[in-house]
Amino acid sequence: MFREHQKSNGHSNGDGPLSVEKYFRGLSGLIPQLPYAGIDGIVSTIVQASDEGRTVFIFGNGGSAATASHVMCDLNKGASGPVSRRRLKAMALTDNIPLLTAWANDSAYERVISEQLKNFVQRRDVAFAISTSGDSPNVLRALETAREYGAITVGLTGHKGGRMKPLCDVCAVVPSDNMQMIEDMHHAIVHSLFFMVREKLQSRSPKLLVAQAIRSRR
Repeated sequence: MFREHQKSNGHSNGDGPLSVEKYFRGLSGLIPQLPYAGIDGIVSTIVQASDEGRTVFIFGNGGSAATASHVMCDLNKGASGPVSRRRLKAMALTDNIPLLTAWANDSAYERVISEQLKNFVQRRDVAFAISTSGDSPNVLRALETAREYGAITVGLTGHKGGRMKPLCDVCAVVPSDNMQMIEDMHHAIVHSLFFMVREKLQSRSPKLLVAQAIRSRR
């Protein structure tokens, strides 16, 4: 099974030793192949969650955990508008080290995210999984739990999507088997998500925001 911590072997598809220039050429070649419809779908899902007053729960392992923390920060702070406006609510479930180690020690590492979701997740919240392989057991279990609780599931992954792809209502798959390039694209994608979510939220008229707030309380 492909693991999040595995690294590239230093060569590029049998095309001789990898150089910095070849690496960036390969990276730039991925840009036209990015799943733009899936990325737009994640934007729409996050905006809808904000409109309904829902919470976005973000998680991953290794570098993907760092990406989860990064996008959580961007969505909570960067996407927030004036004080009087509804603020987007996002939590990175990989940031509470004592809780993660407690579940890992007393239960199993594959439960460290799903058990947190059971404490917090509600119907129509968003579970946002990030995994380069799409096969991390704790990510898969978290997505299964999110679906059991009626949450909307979205994901960022690589390769061909792994086992997490069919567990996501919306999934953006970076078409590469190079873990570093997948992570690079994930960082770019989450910045694009933040940018578009912020633009959409800040373009709302006050009357529309009030109407949405009233609907979400019904």
